[in-house]
Amino acid sequence: MDPVIIVGAGPVGLTLALALARQEVPTVVLDEGPGKDEPRPARTVVLREETAALLERLTGVALAEHGVRWAGWRSLRRRQVVSEIVFDASGPAPLHIAQHFLTGLLRGAIAGEPLVKTAVDSRLDTIEQDRSGITAHTRGPRGTWWRGSYLVGCDGPRSTVRKLQDIRFPGRTAVERHAVAALRVELPWEGQALLHRMPPWRSSGPSAGEVTARPLPDGAWRLDWLLPPGKDLVTPEDLLTLIRETLTGWSDGPTPTYDLLDTGVHTVHHRLARRWRAGRVFLAGDAAHLLGALGTQGLDEGLRDAENLAWKLAAAWHHGPHETLLDSYQTERRAVVAARLRAADQVLPVLRGGGGLRQILPGAARNHDTLLSDGHLGRGPLGAPGTYADSPLAPRQLEAEIAVDTPAGAPVTDVRVTAEDGSFVQLRDRLGRDALLVVLIAPGTGVWDRKHWVSAGVMPRLAAAVTALPHPAELLVAESYPGAPAHSVLLVRPDGHLVTALSGVRPADLYAAAEATLGGAVGVEQEQPREEQAAARAGSGAR
Repeated sequence: MDPVIIVGAGPVGLTLALALARQEVPTVVLDEGPGKDEPRPARTVVLREETAALLERLTGVALAEHGVRWAGWRSLRRRQVVSEIVFDASGPAPLHIAQHFLTGLLRGAIAGEPLVKTAVDSRLDTIEQDRSGITAHTRGPRGTWWRGSYLVGCDGPRSTVRKLQDIRFPGRTAVERHAVAALRVELPWEGQALLHRMPPWRSSGPSAGEVTARPLPDGAWRLDWLLPPGKDLVTPEDLLTLIRETLTGWSDGPTPTYDLLDTGVHTVHHRLARRWRAGRVFLAGDAAHLLGALGTQGLDEGLRDAENLAWKLAAAWHHGPHETLLDSYQTERRAVVAARLRAADQVLPVLRGGGGLRQILPGAARNHDTLLSDGHLGRGPLGAPGTYADSPLAPRQLEAEIAVDTPAGAPVTDVRVTAEDGSFVQLRDRLGRDALLVVLIAPGTGVWDRKHWVSAGVMPRLAAAVTALPHPAELLVAESYPGAPAHSVLLVRPDGHLVTALSGVRPADLYAAAEATLGGAVGVEQEQPREEQAAARAGSGAR
């Protein structure tokens, strides 16, 4: 079968290529550029725990060696500390890393991956689909025709793939603007990120009612100043004024010595593509959505697009196309991003000075600083990872289904499990292998050698049920899982989202849940491309 064609060699495209390679799917990555990235210290990304784990799994590199996991988070208003969070006590910390470092790690991993071919200086200009695959043409010094099974546009906000498929990209332009600087300086909050609203110093340059400081390796920091609405030019002199006034305001004495590494102006747009799938063509990352106000990290969502799409394309590539499964990529991911965009668009006018918060968000959510912190930290409606509870892949009416601390459709908690070879591993380490995961909760198994319990109790019956599933699956055993009683069974998708939790070994329910996860039973009509289905129905009506 032909490889998957990936257009765009940014972090999302490279992640998708590696994720497919781990599932034995060959890819061709069309890179419009020369195959390397210019270092830009002021262009960084904040990754949530699950996304950082995905990248570490694919690259084999501990990202903390190239970035910083924040020790804490501090919110200030004028001169008062409003809130302070220490991550050792409250949960996993966000990871802050320069984007060019991240891209370099992904390129390094791809260089040793025989299933990934990268074509540099290759700009896409034509896409043609047919019943059996897709053909793409690139121009440039190495312009040629490429044949693939599917094509994924990871080619950014001005996506050529999206334009060639005539997919609309509505939304809002210039929702916010930020002046950005990366500098090496000693600040009072070592390792902690900071959100400072309404700083008390009087600016002689462009007014900045909010400034954020995020630590980077080697004593460097990224500072972002929220600029007032409008298109006023931010001159180098203006930016230097902001830097000096901010550093002076944060110190007890004169302006501390600093080394300016990089600067820029970051403009936030909010856009959402009408469709993320057109036959054999898919969109991911900035080609499908733009978001970034209130701390929401667009690249983090793009990487989640890649993880969601990879296992579905791998299933179609290895086991034959299933339209419900492939359609679910758009249904699941577009709904999550749309919800985050709606939340940001509702809250923005309130936080930036218009309307009453009571009209939109009740109760404890009325605290502006909490809302902003949630966005920056990957929590709450502005930042928490999305769930797929309403997915078309969610099983229905399982008699043995029980509730655990992880809602159905949400990312699973990373617990230690025993693999089939008897080794102890983390649950997340088994993700992304074109296999479902079946996890038995069996207290006490961690203190006994696997040979003593693998053939005892419910294990033989569960192993037989796993073997009979309609998709490859791996059986794992955990001593405990949050909220799960003993002898319960969890079914987990290859991208780490919980399908269901069952009370005991229920082969029929387990099979039904696995079948639903793959889009339901594959019938003759479902195996046909949608264009052929429509033609068949039209012909039937004509008769």
